[in-house]
Amino acid sequence: MKRVALSTLSLALLAAAGTAHAQSSVTLYGVIDESIQWVNNTMDASGHNKNLVGLVGGNLSGNRWGMKGSEDLGGGLKAIFQLENGFNINNGKLGNYNGNNLLFGRQAFVGLASDQFGTVTVGRQYDPLVDMVQPLTGDNYFGSTFATPGDVDNNDNSSRTNSAIKYVSPVLQGFQFEGMYAFGGVAGSTGSGQSWGAAATYGIGSLNVAGGYFRMDNSSSLAARIANGGWASNATSDAMFYDGSQINTAYASAKSVGIASLAVQYVAGPFTMSGRYSNVQMKPDGFSSFDSTQRYNVAAGFFGYQLNPALLLGLGYTYTHGAGDTSNTYNQVSLGADYNLSKRTDLYAVAAWQHANGTQPGTAEGTSSAGASIGSYGYNSASSSQTMVSLGIRHKF
Repeated sequence: MKRVALSTLSLALLAAAGTAHAQSSVTLYGVIDESIQWVNNTMDASGHNKNLVGLVGGNLSGNRWGMKGSEDLGGGLKAIFQLENGFNINNGKLGNYNGNNLLFGRQAFVGLASDQFGTVTVGRQYDPLVDMVQPLTGDNYFGSTFATPGDVDNNDNSSRTNSAIKYVSPVLQGFQFEGMYAFGGVAGSTGSGQSWGAAATYGIGSLNVAGGYFRMDNSSSLAARIANGGWASNATSDAMFYDGSQINTAYASAKSVGIASLAVQYVAGPFTMSGRYSNVQMKPDGFSSFDSTQRYNVAAGFFGYQLNPALLLGLGYTYTHGAGDTSNTYNQVSLGADYNLSKRTDLYAVAAWQHANGTQPGTAEGTSSAGASIGSYGYNSASSSQTMVSLGIRHKF
């Protein structure tokens, strides 16, 4: 009888363990994106334009691997987490964020999710504009080649936010909103280096609209700014300035960066049409290397055509105008084709041409003629135009 009772108890414990296991899940996932890329009018070390040919990863999707999971706590409440690493496919190194190699540099957060009340997460995360506005733009389909020159409005996710608390509401009749606050972490100066933002999205049928605002404050310490190349916010340690683009690198010492963004998308059968607008304000203070607020107004359009279930074609145009500290204009036309070999593997071809005019921050003379720099790649040109072509393969797991 004892032996039977013990066996029964063991089966009961195993059943309970199996039930608990079924209520929890951990998923390993990733993206591997690689291409051969050609770029003309790219400056070499001596400042002369040359053609560049090489292997470049992360055109449509940044290379990554990660883990995400959830545990059912009952009553519609779950504990969730996500850890996501970025890496360079061509040398195996960790992803580089503002000169730092971070183990989970793309995302690292934990939180609680409720079917009724929404989701709260804490850690290193995307800002509300990336979560809600970017998915309606051409960058969501064809990546960096369709991004804003210099990524001045963070449309290409150049910035991640550290020490962030984020709330995302449930979807209510097609409406959803999100708010985020990130601590600067400076003793006695709560606002130094802080970031905050909010966004909302609404979808009805084939129409989706999203808009929001994101604000990043630099450190109030001159020593910290000098030590970190200008931008020293603990909350956004890898803001948009560090892709090396001559378009915005000079404004890394800004006191603050504010980004307001709006996007509209309409889907009609195989056609996807979207438009977006961003206003960026880079404000100086006494520690900045520039004196006047630099403003960027960005207007962009995207047209996608699903030629057949396997092939998506895309056309994008981006107009960027800078004024204030310097005055410049960038016109960029982008093309893309993405062919699915399977649900997880696709081949792609993307190309862009950009023309720049006006002035940009220069050396001793103060300004120089604006040079082209496509998307968020950081390939600077000594001339007013630049062309880029990438042929690649992407695999998701």
